Amino acid sequence: MSEQTGAARPDDTSEPAAGGVAGAGQPDGGPGDATGASGDGPPGQRRSGLRDPQRAVRGLGAGTLALEALVLLLAIQPIRVVGGDLGGPALAAVVTLAVLAALLAGLMRRPWAWQAGTVLQGVLLLSGLLHWALFALGVIFALVWAYALHVRRVILG
Repeated sequence: MSEQTGAARPDDTSEPAAGGVAGAGQPDGGPGDATGASGDGPPGQRRSGLRDPQRAVRGLGAGTLALEALVLLLAIQPIRVVGGDLGGPALAAVVTLAVLAALLAGLMRRPWAWQAGTVLQGVLLLSGLLHWALFALGVIFALVWAYALHVRRVILG
């Protein structure tokens, strides 16, 4: 019985669990149990705790790509000052990649958008052939994108 309301709580246990204290442990299938025995989903799946995991993951992908587009556009001048000559093809590549990243950020609802984002990271890495600073940005954003893919896999399964 709960002391404040006088009603029984479903997670209270009257018997101590093996090696535990009465009422201190979680029942089988609780949030710490990855078996799914609580009836919250298919067996073997754990809940992420998010109201809409698909939407959260789309937001992560869109935010990552939007940040990439912004950084690419803002990096043009520092690359010219610090890194030397940023030629026409490199400048065109930066602007094109920034526009593509911004467009993909808006298209994250499409099933192919994650694969297209991965291809975009590869193209950014290849643009490093035009200027070394673009390769450095490509490595940074490839790592960020890989982490976003990891988070997506963990949340969605």
